[in-house]
Amino acid sequence: MDLGLKGKVALVTGAGSQRGFGRGIVQVLAKEGCDIAACDIDINGAEQTAAEIAQTGVRAIAVKADITNSAEVKDAVKKALDEFGRIDILVNNAGGSTPPQSFVDTTEEEWAKDINLNLIGMTHCTRAVLPQMIERGSGSIVNISSIGGIMGTPGGTAYTSAKAGVIIFTRSLAQETANAGISVNCIAPSLGNTAFYDEFPKEFTDSFVGKAVEAGRFVTPEDIGNAVAFLASDISNRIMGQCLNV
Repeated sequence: MDLGLKGKVALVTGAGSQRGFGRGIVQVLAKEGCDIAACDIDINGAEQTAAEIAQTGVRAIAVKADITNSAEVKDAVKKALDEFGRIDILVNNAGGSTPPQSFVDTTEEEWAKDINLNLIGMTHCTRAVLPQMIERGSGSIVNISSIGGIMGTPGGTAYTSAKAGVIIFTRSLAQETANAGISVNCIAPSLGNTAFYDEFPKEFTDSFVGKAVEAGRFVTPEDIGNAVAFLASDISNRIMGQCLNV
């Protein structure tokens, strides 16, 4: 099936980890012919991802940004626009979590960190990229939420609340931008064997894996990349404001 992605430009945040969903997303989009701006706070990781992707024959650059810093996000987006002239696809993948613990033990600072990284940071990226999509009358935004944002997770109230916010933001923005020719959707991955997973205590992941892994295996970065490619493609341009569970 021709997804119609060849020659399009994609900016993917959180693309620096070599075991993350971002790298899988970038790999699949590049395979479909997209040029890539790999964005991460870890510029060395982003450069490694971009260098690998460039070997496949598409253009690829690395841009650095802490997505919770709107000025850094604007600078990264400007570099991508200067290089490619446009951004057709934005994938808001960057995120993270403070260590899981009961709600009563969490601090205001921990809540602010999770909300800023998983929800506010995504809005910074969207705000920086969206105007040029509106001006051109086309574009696709795919936000990465979490199955926790639908089901909730014991010990993860701040993170899952932020990820639930991603889903509602997606649905609201999709209604605002549909008439402008822009599709906005999100994906809610289950647990993946990524560097993010490594950050959690073993007793937490042992109790969570049985509930999260429905098919007897972890969700892979390629699984998420395939879902992103579908939602970013021309063949799904009548799908708007949806949350796809993977």
